Amino acid sequence: MTNLPPAGAQLRGAVDLSSLVRPPAGPGGAPMASRPADGSPVVVPSLVLASDDQAFPGLLELSNTVPVIVEFHAGQPWQGIADVVRSYAGRFVLASVDATRNPQLQQAFTVSAVPTVAAVIAGRPLALFEGEVADDQLRQVLDQLLTLAAQNGVTGTAAVDGEDDDAAEPVDEPLPPLHQEAYDAIERADYPAAIAAYETAIAQDPRDHLAVAGLAQVSLLHRLTGKTAAEIRSAAGEAPQDVDAQLAVADLDVSGGHLEDAFSRLLDLFVSLDQESKDRVRARMLDYFEIAGAEDPRVIAARRQLTNLLY
Repeated sequence: MTNLPPAGAQLRGAVDLSSLVRPPAGPGGAPMASRPADGSPVVVPSLVLASDDQAFPGLLELSNTVPVIVEFHAGQPWQGIADVVRSYAGRFVLASVDATRNPQLQQAFTVSAVPTVAAVIAGRPLALFEGEVADDQLRQVLDQLLTLAAQNGVTGTAAVDGEDDDAAEPVDEPLPPLHQEAYDAIERADYPAAIAAYETAIAQDPRDHLAVAGLAQVSLLHRLTGKTAAEIRSAAGEAPQDVDAQLAVADLDVSGGHLEDAFSRLLDLFVSLDQESKDRVRARMLDYFEIAGAEDPRVIAARRQLTNLLY
């Protein structure tokens, strides 16, 4: 499982895809369809596309309209991810890439193992996870990606060229009202409203784990709003024992996918703190655990270390 960074600046510079920017082309060199002016779905040959070094620029262009999931494999695509992506009824397109035959893409995405799964949103890449995960974990990642895509103005859908209505992919069940309210608030960057919606959902059902995870993520987005990475890191460097400064830079690390750095920073700080500050750090780490997912091995290791420090 992976955590996701907030929108905007945190997506810039994840990896350098500039060498892949050529005139957009779809599979086989055909132009990749662009978003219709009336906002209707963009037409694609399939929701699951085999891609390569030559065709990938077309998917970069498509990612300005629809989030693109990129699966790197070694000759045998992961069928499970294709089935899950199709179930989102065009809210994602999956690009399947044979890493052994496409060294340019393998290098651009720094693929060191297969399967590796990444995403491209508004032309910007985002590392997700290595290895196969369970469907429910994959859906949690994709749901968070939809939030991130909305933050970047990528809210279109894709439709398969020539697909009959009867053959259309099934539409997901609608979100519970408070979850939809939170999602809509996130889409318009109203994080306090999203926080309030999730808090209400949790008050109504403390076992609503999706709301708990959603609250942790949108709270992270809200805390980082209006701040720059340079400012946060500078403040943390100048005050290594300041809890607020260290929590802020841990937020930044988590937003960029550097969970180990965030956990290490806070666990090292933990032993020197008074009880009130320890409680704050513990609460923040529990939020990070929700964002990353309980099955993430980095979470499992950090939870064990935190427990040892507490008891």
